[in-house]
This record gives sequence, structure tokens and C-alpha cells, in this order.
Amino acid sequence: MVQYKMSNNDSNPPFSLTLFILFFFLSLPAFSSSLKSLKNEEDFFSSDAGYLVRRAQRRALVQTEYGEISSIDVTDGRRGPYHVQFIIMEPNSLFLPVLLHSDMVFYVHTGSGRLNWAHGKDDQINEVPLKQGDIHRLRPGSVFFVQSDLQTERQKLRINAIFANSDDDVFDPTIGAYSSVRDLVRGFDTKILRSAFQVSEDVIKSITNSTDQSAIIHAVPTKKETFWDLEARFLKTFIGASYDGMALNKKKHKKKEKSKTYNIFDEDPDFKNCNGWSLTVNERNSPSLTGSNIGLFMVNLTKGSMMGPHWNPRATEIAVVLQGQGMVRVVCASTAKRSECRNLRFRVHEGDVFAVPMFHPMAQMSYNNDSFVFMGFSTTTRRNYPQFLAGKYSVLQTLNRQVLAVSLNVTNTTIDQLLAAQTESIILDCTSCAEKEEKVMLEEIEKEREEEEAKKREEQRKREEEQRKREEEQRQREEEEARKKEEEEERRKREEEEERRKREEEEEEERRRREEERREEEEQERERQQEEGGEAAEREQEEARRQEEEAESEKEDTRRQQQEEYSKRKEKEAQTEQEEARKQQEEIEGRTRPEEQETEGDQRFDGEAGRREI
Repeated sequence: MVQYKMSNNDSNPPFSLTLFILFFFLSLPAFSSSLKSLKNEEDFFSSDAGYLVRRAQRRALVQTEYGEISSIDVTDGRRGPYHVQFIIMEPNSLFLPVLLHSDMVFYVHTGSGRLNWAHGKDDQINEVPLKQGDIHRLRPGSVFFVQSDLQTERQKLRINAIFANSDDDVFDPTIGAYSSVRDLVRGFDTKILRSAFQVSEDVIKSITNSTDQSAIIHAVPTKKETFWDLEARFLKTFIGASYDGMALNKKKHKKKEKSKTYNIFDEDPDFKNCNGWSLTVNERNSPSLTGSNIGLFMVNLTKGSMMGPHWNPRATEIAVVLQGQGMVRVVCASTAKRSECRNLRFRVHEGDVFAVPMFHPMAQMSYNNDSFVFMGFSTTTRRNYPQFLAGKYSVLQTLNRQVLAVSLNVTNTTIDQLLAAQTESIILDCTSCAEKEEKVMLEEIEKEREEEEAKKREEQRKREEEQRKREEEQRQREEEEARKKEEEEERRKREEEEERRKREEEEEEERRRREEERREEEEQERERQQEEGGEAAEREQEEARRQEEEAESEKEDTRRQQQEEYSKRKEKEAQTEQEEARKQQEEIEGRTRPEEQETEGDQRFDGEAGRREI
């Protein structure tokens, strides 16, 4: 069984109201990037949450040399994911003041320190020491900060916290679990801050112009008295408390009453035997949980033990492994859809977180060589009364054995033997159960891997078959397209040929038509020409006759002229000849008469020849 050290450092001086204000103003220059250093926490909430979240899957929100904050989101499959944070602080470190957005329940895993918080309806600053095993709740709207103690063994302060996710108090991932007080203060301008805090402008500027640091810093002690005057004004302005800072003094702070915190290790376990122990915490034994929908539990299993098969009728369990390792078996309801829920076996180690929904039977088992310690949060503070399937208080003991035999399809003797053997209860001895479960788990994993590989091979075969089918279909489509293309080409050619033939026929018809028109036009032209030709012929004939007549007239005139000229010439010649003849006659008048007759015959001959020429 795990031994938890229960250190109680009551020797540490309590925090005073002044120190709270001191830390608040110290936080202002150191906490400007609290949400920035949280790496914009809302960015992480978009990831899907599962039933099991490994430690390595935690999301780092803050990482400094003085501490770190990480978170996970885990779901029960019924409602939105549950937000869990893990705060780890080095000794003498300070988690700077924040404003809480939702209900917060936390468990101190290791270390010690002090919690200071204030709530709007309270009339005082609350301060409690923190130690291992403490459980505390802070309500929405609380302003709080935490300081870890400086221990000789330098043990880190580790806090596991859950933020409510219920119908009445919903965790909103868009704004995160809390916000920096510095950001709230610096969101207002200088004039508003001066009026609210009643301080000088230099004080306000020293706040608004201060440098940025991380959410967890080294806690440097201070003894300055200058913050006493700001103490009451801060309370009145920021949380509405009714304090007069000028009336406060150190004695009142020393006498301030501390709030009581519930510690798991201060209480007796609900159940304990040689196989381990278990304890549940709700509003009945921890008044701070009153009004919250979160309860807590812790289970410590010794080596080779098992928390018997059981289920929660009213609560979902969100468990964190604190030490050791173990196997968890979760069974789905018989009517659940296999696609949405399946039986689970998984191995968990220190730091892992797992969730089990209500009405899901489960069993947790430790290994033979290691204990298994886990604590967790339940989603209800009402009496849960877990129902055990096996053991002395088995729910089967309440059923009619004959009906149970029929239900399990076995004999009554078998049922008698089954129930008579159950002498232990709740936490049972189960040597090598975890090992066997792990073996089955590995076999299932191997089987699932083989099935997955076979499925992948089958899917690959189907893909290849589909690929071949697609290729064949593609080939057929291409062939069909080629055939259609050829048919289309042939059809196009036929259409073109038909079009060409029609065009040629039309052209031939047009040519014949034009030829016919031409012939008709020629015929008409001939007829016209004939008509015009008759008139022209007559005109030509008339013209020809006229021209012939003119030619004849000209010829006649020419002949007449020629004849006249000839006649004149002949007459002239004749006259000349007659003159010469007369002369000769006169010369030869004395010649004989025969020569005169011959001369007259020649003259007659010449006259006839001239007439023939004409």
C-alpha cells in the first residue's frame, strides 16, 4: 500500500490581508501575459477528447523554471469534455491571482503551501494551508492565488483540479478556466482606475506600464508597509467587501480565523482490507462541496488486487493515476450501439487520466509486482451507491436465483455455486488478473492489428479491384467513345457527303436554272434582236438603198462629170483635131478626097469607143 507523507507545516506564518494585497500588486507587473503564457488555452479545447488521455498527451499551458500548468479534456461520451488541469509549483513559488470562471474542485497530490481567496459575497480574505491529501472547492467568481512552501526536502506542490461541466455550471472553453487579474485591471483606462482605487496617476501608470511575466513566479518575501493604505480600497472596489483599511492592524491579521480544509488522509476509508482501501468524498463529509456537482474518490490497490466489477448509477468517474500502474476493464451496456460503444481494456500508468460513464460496468486491477493508486472526480455529490456485480454485496444476490439461472442460461446448481463462493467484497484478491487482462488486451490489439491489416489488404484489394473496374470501365468508355466518335465521324462524313451532294445538286439545279434563264434571256434577246433586227435590216436596207442610190447618184454624177469632161476633152480634142484637121484640110485640101473620108471614119469610131467606156 502506498504510504503518503502527511506533513503539516503549521509553523509557517499565516498570510495576512496585507500580504494578499501585496501579492496582488506584485502580480500586476508579473502577470500581464498570464493568459498569453497559457498559450491561449481556448485554442486547445477544439481537440477531440477521449475516454483515456495519456500523461504525454497533456497540453502545456505554462512552463517556467518556477512551475508548470498542463491540461487535458476527457469525455464520458454523454456530455461535453471535462476540463482537468495539473498545477506543479516549485518550492517557494507563487501562482499569481486569477478570477475563476467556473466551479473548481482540486486535490493536493504532493507538497504543501497556502491558498488565499476571496469571493464577492464574503466579508473576508480566506486563507488556508494546503498539504498532501487536501480537498478544496472554489466557486465561480472567486479571486485566488497559491504559494508553495519552502520545505527542507524541497517537495513540489502538485494540484489536480477539475472544472465543472454541468447543466447548472458549464465550463466554457472559449474563455478558459480563469483569467488574469492583471488583465482585468489593465482593461480600464487610467481615469477609471484612479477613481476606483483612489490613488495617484503614478501608481496607476506603474501598473499599466509594467513588464510581462509568467503565471507562476518566484515568491520574493517583502516587508513594505506602503500597501496598507491600498488594502481596504482594493477590497471595497474589487470584491465589494466592507473593510476600512485605516482601521486594520497586524494584530487583527494574526487573529484571522482560518478556513477548514478536508483531508483524505485524516479520514477513515469507506472500505479497507488486505487487498486495499477506498474512500469517497461528497458534501456530507466535506461541506465545501455543498452546491457543487463534483465529488472525489481515492482507491489504493495492493499488489495483485482488484476493485470488483461495478458500475455507478448516478456518476461518471474521471480518474487520475497517482502511483503505480494497472489494468482497467470497461464493459458497454448490452443495448448500446456497437458503432458508438465497445468493451475496453487498457493499461494505465502514473499521470494517465481515464473516464468511465455511468452504468458502464468496470474493474480496476493491479499487477503482481506493483500497487495501483488512483484518485478522481465524480460528476455528482449525491449518494451514488456503486452497484457491484461480484462479491459479498453483489447485486446478483438480490435477484431470484431461478430467474437468474434462466437469464444466464445455466442450471440453478450453477447459480448456487456461483453465489455461495462470494465471501469477499468490493476489493478482491486477483493474482495475475492484470497480467492476464494485459495478455488478452495485447492479443486483442494484435488481433485488431491483424484485422486492420486484413481490412487494409481487403480495402486495398477492393481499391485495386475498383481501380481495375474503373480502368475497365474507362477502357470501355474510351472504346465506346472511340466507336461513337467513329460513328459520329462517319455520320458527319455521310452528312457532309449528303450535304455536298445536295449542294452539288442544288448547284447543278441552279446552273440549269441559270442556263435555262440564260437561254430564255438569249431567246428573248434573239427575239428582241430579231424584232430589233428586222427594223434594223429595213433601216440598213433603206440605208443601203439610200447609200446605193447615193453611190449610183455619185457614180452617175461622176460618169456624167467624166463624160462631160471626156466630152469636153473630146470636144476640145475634136475641136483641136478639127482645128488641126481643118488646118491640115486646109493644108491638104487639095489632097485627094479619099483621105478626107478616112478621117471621118476614124472620128466615128472614136465616138463609139467613148460611149462604151461611159
